[in-house]
Amino acid sequence: MAEIRLDGVRHRYGRSDDALKGIDLTWEDGGAYALLGPSGCGKTTMLNIISGLLTPTEGRILFDGVDVTGASTVERNIAQVFQFPVLYESMTVEQNMRFPLRNRGIDKREAQARAEEVAELLEIGHLLKERAKGLSADAKQLVSLSRALVRRDVSAILFDEPLTVIDPQKKWTLRQALKRVHSELNHTLVYVTHDQTEALTFADTVVVMDQGEVVQKGTPDELFERPAHTFVGNFIGSPGMNFIDCAVRGGVVGFGGVDLLRLPSSVSPDHEPGDVIGIRPDFVRCAPLDRSGPAGLEAEVGAVRDIGTAHLVELLVGDAGLVARIPPGEHVPSGRCTVLMDGDDVHFFRHGVRVEGSSSVVGTGGAR
Repeated sequence: MAEIRLDGVRHRYGRSDDALKGIDLTWEDGGAYALLGPSGCGKTTMLNIISGLLTPTEGRILFDGVDVTGASTVERNIAQVFQFPVLYESMTVEQNMRFPLRNRGIDKREAQARAEEVAELLEIGHLLKERAKGLSADAKQLVSLSRALVRRDVSAILFDEPLTVIDPQKKWTLRQALKRVHSELNHTLVYVTHDQTEALTFADTVVVMDQGEVVQKGTPDELFERPAHTFVGNFIGSPGMNFIDCAVRGGVVGFGGVDLLRLPSSVSPDHEPGDVIGIRPDFVRCAPLDRSGPAGLEAEVGAVRDIGTAHLVELLVGDAGLVARIPPGEHVPSGRCTVLMDGDDVHFFRHGVRVEGSSSVVGTGGAR
């Protein structure tokens, strides 16, 4: 196990734009991390630089403070699971699992016991005597996962979208199994995915990337409730955060004639191009038109979609569109309604970045 630190890491493929743009990031010893972002954002490049499969164009990789930028994967003592299974197909499942232990001189009996233990966690004990060549694609990937998890001495285990070929019904079970293994062994785990559900249910800390940069590192709750960037607000959540053009006058942020937030004194009190407020659909409330209160905005109700766990309601407030997520059992509006927003749930973004220290304007607290 090791603390892994990226110090000014930049990487470029040939003459193309930077795939990574000067990353400074620390993965703490024993942490369970997800590296989340859309395809092409630099996730796999970062993972391969950590493992030693790539050498960065600039910057350093440090394991427990030791510079390993020029060290091989073997020297870094890394286990890595790729998107598609990599196995010795002529071997049995048990032989595949014991192979990395045998190479490190582990006693045969101990290696067998460890293989059986991990196989039980991943529910593949019945396959131990089967040859890898005859297995289905998802079973092969389970064996790849088990071969990485069987070692107790690794500095870190890196997963590059490992559940791509796994049956969807098994994904939840596998994520929970990985969490149990992490709890038991306390390995540093880094899990790359573009799927927010996988990231948020697996990791204690999620690192969100966009276009070669880290835009936020935080817990799942922090990413949902306090996105540091409009990209994070839009990428996390289903649907993502509502972003609405707003007015800024004298340090007060308003929308539709309703004052919502007061900006901190460190921020310019005047409106700037691109200023927006963001609010999660979960925190937008709808009430009958006769509901009075300073935080009420009259809206026209558009499409309503039943997604089973909630209703998604499209609303038009003036020229601004937003979505409300209505929980089961609550009234679903039609025609026209009053939209209510609590200032504590509204965030102000300038140049795409959330402004810290904004406070709810008195009078908006009854919006829920």
